[in-house]
Amino acid sequence: MLTVTAGQRRFLRARAHALEPTAMIGSAGLTPALVKEIDRTLAKHELIKVRSLTGDRDQRETMLNELAEQLNAAPVQHIGKILVLYRPGEKPAIVLP
Repeated sequence: MLTVTAGQRRFLRARAHALEPTAMIGSAGLTPALVKEIDRTLAKHELIKVRSLTGDRDQRETMLNELAEQLNAAPVQHIGKILVLYRPGEKPAIVLP
C-alpha cells in the first residue's frame, strides 16, 4: 500500500473535492471485474472517487483498505459513502507537495 503524509493527503482531498465518482461498489462488493476497472481508472486519472452503495462505515473502511492494498494505492479519504484513492502514474500528472 502506498503511503502519503498528512500534508499530501490534505492536498489530495482538496483536488478530489470537485471529482465525480468513477466507479460504484454494489451489493456484490469488490468483485475482480470491479477491482480491474478501478485499477484501469487509477492508471488513467491517478486520483479517483468510488461510491459504495452498500455496507456500513466499517465495511466501507475495510473496502478502502482492501482496494489500496490490492492496487498499491494510497487511501486518501473515506467520507460517507465516498472513497478516495490515489496512485501516481508512470508520468505523474499530480505533483505532491
